Amino acid sequence: MCNDYEQHIRYAEYCKMMQEVGLDIPEHQSAADLPQADDIRIGDQGTVLRAISNAVELTQMTFGFPPKGRGGPVFNFRSEGRDFSGSQRCLVLASAFFEFTGKKYPKAKHRFTLADSPMMAIAGLWREGKGNQPPTFTMLTTSPGPDVAPIHDRQIVVLAPNRWADWIYLSGKESDIFAPLSPGSLQVEQVRSGSD
Repeated sequence: MCNDYEQHIRYAEYCKMMQEVGLDIPEHQSAADLPQADDIRIGDQGTVLRAISNAVELTQMTFGFPPKGRGGPVFNFRSEGRDFSGSQRCLVLASAFFEFTGKKYPKAKHRFTLADSPMMAIAGLWREGKGNQPPTFTMLTTSPGPDVAPIHDRQIVVLAPNRWADWIYLSGKESDIFAPLSPGSLQVEQVRSGSD
């Protein structure tokens, strides 16, 4: 599953998209709140959007919920059969996400981008940090849509821009919010060959 994504989003493009989808941003936000990154992996800081009163703010959080007991961080969270009405929802901003295929390292690396936009939002959940730790986030997963299915048997929930507010404010039916994007919505390119 997705454990690596990139964030190359211009602040002006972000502001324009937020205006188009009808989400207000706080006056104190600036380009410094949207740093660029080639690879954001589990344990790294990433920029997410979360609701604060009547606006949606950019904030830095750590990718992956801390494990409960043994095991590693929870970086992907299955969406099917769950009720998210009491959850803290967020949008994980990305310019691309990566999936990997193969059994031996290094695995083949596939880069997915949104065909008609320089940015995408992934449905996520966030939690406050414990002690002096920063807040954390995880990405929701679902059955693969037609663009991801040839590569992987699961995918992260990539939201169409008109669904961003629906997820943040849970103002639509979850089945509609999580519906796969139509064929051709995601472009894929192999950016690294795997070992044989």
